[in-house]
Amino acid sequence: MTRTRSLAASLLSFSAAAMLVLFGASTANAAPAASDETSTPSVASAKVDSAGAAEFWTADRMRAAIPGDVLAGKAPGRSASFTSSDNVGVETRKNTKVKGTKADNGNAKLASKAAAVSHIGKVFFTMGAANYVCSGNAVTSQNESTVATAGHCVSEGAGAFATNFTFVPAYDNGAAPYGKWTANDLYTTPQWKEKGDIAFDTGFAVMDPLNGLNLTDVVGSSEVAFNAHRGLQYTSYGYPAAKPFNGEQLWSCAGTATPDTTHPEFGTQGIPCTMTGGSSGGPWLLNNGAQNSINSYGYNNSGVMYGPYWGAEIQSVYNLAQAA
Repeated sequence: MTRTRSLAASLLSFSAAAMLVLFGASTANAAPAASDETSTPSVASAKVDSAGAAEFWTADRMRAAIPGDVLAGKAPGRSASFTSSDNVGVETRKNTKVKGTKADNGNAKLASKAAAVSHIGKVFFTMGAANYVCSGNAVTSQNESTVATAGHCVSEGAGAFATNFTFVPAYDNGAAPYGKWTANDLYTTPQWKEKGDIAFDTGFAVMDPLNGLNLTDVVGSSEVAFNAHRGLQYTSYGYPAAKPFNGEQLWSCAGTATPDTTHPEFGTQGIPCTMTGGSSGGPWLLNNGAQNSINSYGYNNSGVMYGPYWGAEIQSVYNLAQAA
């Protein structure tokens, strides 16, 4: 039985050319596991070896992990002038939504600092020889095991997929009340994986069962919505780790989405937010609780967090991930 729940948002920034801001941190060595990457016209995916991933993420490694937004700026092929004609007119397509149910713990406060939410958490992963941290959210799915995050938190973009991918729901000051959930499959859009196209910066991870139970049976999940109208009201959540934040607690932002006027060709939308790196991949929730985007990028000192439009392309990736 699919169970659901919602509340989440946050903000991130990355650098593309001189216009986007990056938030850095120290590196940590890692021993990445092998992956089996595949790509089709509608999805890019990798099967990852999750053996030892949960144990790999010690308290020290989690604290030292680099905010994952730096990967968005480093994506091979990323260009500030890259256009996304595929996004034009997508908002006119049919609005679709997948419903869910509620979990057992309290709602997050719609404030700058939020109480822990059972289905929103931190994402830890390895790229190359460094360890990174993002945010993520368990979403309604057929397999009851799917986490939504940013594309740059599952793949470098025209580069390798992540290894040691682990989701820690309701992380709070080092506590992991629902355990550490490891991924067995990672999915993103081919536009992100092959071109580093920020307009399609979304990823999904399929998690292994833990103690014989599926993820959303334990923590609940958020509904998901695609092809929605633009200019809607959102609340976003995430775990900003770059200064002035420390990544130890959940934070939120709220506001009405407006287009990115600096690069309208991206087709993205932004909401007022000052969250920093580490909040990448945190969910954008509509007033009805459905997730409809993620924290993707921001311009230096703009006070705005931008997220990709969840249209048919991202929906097709979700459909494959949630059925895996």
